[in-house]
Amino acid sequence: MTKINRRRFMADAGAMATSAGLLGNLAINNAFAADTTGYKALVCVFFFGGLDNNDTILPVDSTSYNLFRNRREELMGIYGVGSGTSSRDRANILQLNPINVGSLGGREYGLPAELADLRDLFDSRELAVMGSVGPLIEPVTREQFVADNVALPKRLFSHNDQQSTWMALNIEGARRGWGGRLLDAAIRSNAQLDPTYMGITTSSSNAFLTGDVARGFSVASSGPVRVRPTSVRRILGNNAHYNQARDQLDAYLQETNYNAGNLFARDAATMRGTGVVNTTNYAEQYDNVTALGTQFPANGLGSQLRTVAETISIRNGLNARRQVFFVGIGGFDSHDNQAVSVPALQSQIGGAIKAFRDAMVELNVWNDVTLFTAADFGRTMNDNGDGTDHGWGAHHFVAGGSVRGGRIFGDLPNSDATSDDYTDDRGRLIPTTSVEQYAATLGSWFGLDQTELDQALPNLANFNDRDLGFMV
Repeated sequence: MTKINRRRFMADAGAMATSAGLLGNLAINNAFAADTTGYKALVCVFFFGGLDNNDTILPVDSTSYNLFRNRREELMGIYGVGSGTSSRDRANILQLNPINVGSLGGREYGLPAELADLRDLFDSRELAVMGSVGPLIEPVTREQFVADNVALPKRLFSHNDQQSTWMALNIEGARRGWGGRLLDAAIRSNAQLDPTYMGITTSSSNAFLTGDVARGFSVASSGPVRVRPTSVRRILGNNAHYNQARDQLDAYLQETNYNAGNLFARDAATMRGTGVVNTTNYAEQYDNVTALGTQFPANGLGSQLRTVAETISIRNGLNARRQVFFVGIGGFDSHDNQAVSVPALQSQIGGAIKAFRDAMVELNVWNDVTLFTAADFGRTMNDNGDGTDHGWGAHHFVAGGSVRGGRIFGDLPNSDATSDDYTDDRGRLIPTTSVEQYAATLGSWFGLDQTELDQALPNLANFNDRDLGFMV
């Protein structure tokens, strides 16, 4: 049972106040059917800038590989393809051997050597590939795209807008993300859930974790920010003479004595005070993290995923039975220098995700945690000489103990950029799976029923497949 102390009581009181204003109205119209038994967590790893899916899931069969190499002749030359030592040489690509190989039409795929750790997870059936995912309002064909007679997401190929569309199903300025909407459903179904630490970001604050009730809680990649004037003696000096001053500073930061007549000023003070209380409580619980034997890579993504793992280890102290985490890594806008930047980033991805998996196994929660990737968009099949440009659909990874790993789901089209799988401009992959179908499959595993999924994902009804099959 969670220890109740003054800070905990104040945090819970703030959550109850929020619930009284928002949940009360929602309760009239909802059956609250989400299953919140046990513990489950979703971890979104977002590739800011748009990871080149064509340089990640690589063709291996000779026909597809030759099409790919010829389409990207200049970029493959920079990679040193043909030298025998390039990671993009066909012989050096790490072939995937999916259980469902028969569904690929004879085509074969693999990963670059930089993602060897992910190939190992695929082979051990803990990781799956989800092909051709992107923002869609309804299914789209090339003919419809060219004729402009189909509903399309707004501002395609724009970084900020497509990041927002992936996270919040609308362009920049959208306020409610689908991660927050999944959390809302869980909160509505169980009044005992404390929303304070259900959505946690180790990256930039964004709309992904925000719902009607759910809010993202930010932590540094290295762990909590500590604001403890009463316990850190060096603040205001070590002498006991300053204890009263420390208590006053603590009360000021928590806004416990703020009684301004201006309603907006009081609200702002309450928000700041609640933030201090929640941050302090998180830091206190963080002191009890499980000491992990798993070593994480010493890079930004490794640090963030280590903090996520440590936060999961204190889930009971945080009174969190459902959590959604957001982790971000940038640098994928590879218009130039791609042969240097992308392999280096892929090495970070592989090592960090493998370490996270090992930590989850160590904590005995790997079956209860699902990690998935997302990005602004994929990139063009055509190179621009030294890199690639903004695309649309992309391929992604899903990993976890409850993932039907060792399989490739969705569509991995051939490498012929003139085919109907691509737009008529630059070879941008037209997604065949919507972000909302991807989200619905994760949301169903998270515990939501079909009605709740429809409420959280407004365009889901436009697609036939509500469950893509990659979760057990």
